Amino acid sequence: MKTAPSDCRSIDGRKSMIHGLSREELAVLLAGMNVPRYRVDQIWSWLYVKRAAEWTAMTNLPAELREQLAGAFCLDSALAAGIEGEAGRTRKILVGLNDGEQVEEVLIPGGNDRKTVCISSQAGCRFHCAFCASGQAGFRRNLEAGEMVGQVILAAKAYNDRPSNVVFMGIGEPFDNYDAVLKAVRIINDKDGLGIGARKITISTCGVIPGIEKLAGEGLQVELSVSLHAPADELRSKLMPVNRKYPLAQLIETCRKYFDKTGRIITFEYTLIRGLNDSASHARALVTLLSGLPSRVNLIPLSPVEEFTGQASSREKAEVFMEILGRAGINVTFRESKGSSLKAACGQLRYGRKTSA
Repeated sequence: MKTAPSDCRSIDGRKSMIHGLSREELAVLLAGMNVPRYRVDQIWSWLYVKRAAEWTAMTNLPAELREQLAGAFCLDSALAAGIEGEAGRTRKILVGLNDGEQVEEVLIPGGNDRKTVCISSQAGCRFHCAFCASGQAGFRRNLEAGEMVGQVILAAKAYNDRPSNVVFMGIGEPFDNYDAVLKAVRIINDKDGLGIGARKITISTCGVIPGIEKLAGEGLQVELSVSLHAPADELRSKLMPVNRKYPLAQLIETCRKYFDKTGRIITFEYTLIRGLNDSASHARALVTLLSGLPSRVNLIPLSPVEEFTGQASSREKAEVFMEILGRAGINVTFRESKGSSLKAACGQLRYGRKTSA
């Protein structure tokens, strides 16, 4: 099985990733080649509607154009180096990138024909949240837009259908790779391509304030998810070092401004850790923190990670926590863990690098 693309080398200066081009960039490229404008739509359809894996499959393009494109671009910016799990249930894909890096993405099917893919935005992570595996091996590099779009293409192939939802919640901090993430969002949102609606795309952040501020001005109706995991600075800083740079008061004020500007309700993620952040007093403190801010709270049971000794809260504790938030008028949900047996649940994804045999 191939573990990395053999003909795709945008990072080291050779072939570029066709899936990293916006429609406008593709149009400019073809115009410079004196190719008629209608070819843009044909190529875009081959890439994202038919999801062609070979240039030769694009039979309504002239052979000379196919050869030119094949010489300059690759179609496999991301390849499935391995898939764990059963069809119809949560699956994890080990994604091979062209320089030997490997990240992970997760397929999460649901009711009403929901087909979610959780994709990675970086190889590794700089932010080192205590209970997250993604940053334990350090940070290697940002992913390019084409590599993120490539993960969505892999998901479409695995589902045999385009995903209905895309969440940037895999390895990495999306706002630490802001420009490439937003470019990928616009490519997968394009109505004539993958056509995944903006409201079906979620960007998750550990609380990088400049990214939230920039997103507020993009005019995109994407969903924003902010990881809290604690209602006070001292505890949050222990769990999430990012809090030392962007403390809670500043973060919540930025979220208020985001809502005022966009009208979009933010989802706050809160992982429940037994005896650490799951008491009734923690719940009341969270109510106070979010007072007056239209929001949702998504409670998540801690998933086991080798480097973190904490345990998931009991369901009874979670229900008390939910009741306190609910009585305060906060929209609260409890996300049942999916994929933990595959190490594919929240906080369990890891990046790696292909090693020589």
